[in-house]
Amino acid sequence: MNLLHTRFLDVDRPRESIALLLAFASLAVVGAAWSFEYLGFVPCKLCLIQRQPYYMAIPIALVAWGVERIAGPRWVTRLLLVVLAGLYLWGGSVGFYQAGAEWGYWPGPADCAGGGATIPTAASDLLGSLSKVKVVDCTKAQIRILGLSFAGWNVLASTGLVSAAVLGVLLPDRARR
Repeated sequence: MNLLHTRFLDVDRPRESIALLLAFASLAVVGAAWSFEYLGFVPCKLCLIQRQPYYMAIPIALVAWGVERIAGPRWVTRLLLVVLAGLYLWGGSVGFYQAGAEWGYWPGPADCAGGGATIPTAASDLLGSLSKVKVVDCTKAQIRILGLSFAGWNVLASTGLVSAAVLGVLLPDRARR
């Protein structure tokens, strides 16, 4: 057994490998988002929306991998890859919208505020909570890494993942062993 032919990854079964790659890539994106949140970057409303496709993509990609792994119907795997491409396209389009708003190309949402804020239920806690709540503006990049904000990096990641999912759909069928 070598690195190209392992228990979980086999270049002779590229659709299976692509599904597994999409699952791990989605997990990596979610992990990166959570690690930045741990470092103190509070996600805005659009940031949280951009994560949703990745949360949904992880189990879907694992099911696609499993269907290919057990030599299930190829149309099921293709359908799941189309769903994944749609999810990544959705997340990337929200990222594109936010990145454009951050650069001032168009206005951002008027209702964008921090995702971690909770509204107190007691009136006495309301004034005290105002000093603790950090409102995050979706139109202001919290940090730029190599010139791109988190939304910009999401656009790049989503573009690559859409491409991989579409490639998996378009790959010709190979004889199964």
